[in-house]
Amino acid sequence: MIQEFKTFIARGNVIDLAVGIIIGAAFTGIVNSLVVDLINPILGLMTGGVDFTDKYLVLSGSVADGASLGAARDSGAAIFAYGSFLMALLNFLIVAWAVFLLVKGVNRLQSLAVREKKAEEAVAPTGPSQEELLAQIRDLLADRASPV
Repeated sequence: MIQEFKTFIARGNVIDLAVGIIIGAAFTGIVNSLVVDLINPILGLMTGGVDFTDKYLVLSGSVADGASLGAARDSGAAIFAYGSFLMALLNFLIVAWAVFLLVKGVNRLQSLAVREKKAEEAVAPTGPSQEELLAQIRDLLADRASPV
């Protein structure tokens, strides 16, 4: 069982997945900063200073007027936190767009590498084919065998 585990861990897919998860976690921090530090203030400017993250509706229970979302949640009231959802949706769209651009860039680099490789193969001088070489060897051997 230990040997199977070593084989499983040593496979490239598992290592690639681990690297992807680590980079994804780091990327999440960048995206969160992008949303909180850059996009939210711009949205706030466009909407007259409205911050969506604290927007909610009280479905049942009582919450003091003007209470923050955290205070509303702590009060035990049933709340509909649509602002948090909108920000999570915006966060998802930003991550999806960034991943799309990343994949598009990687695909472009791969296609350039393939094109360069094909260009190198097309330019590289080609020697005689295997059949031509064998025919030359046959002819040389026939010349040696014939009396002069």
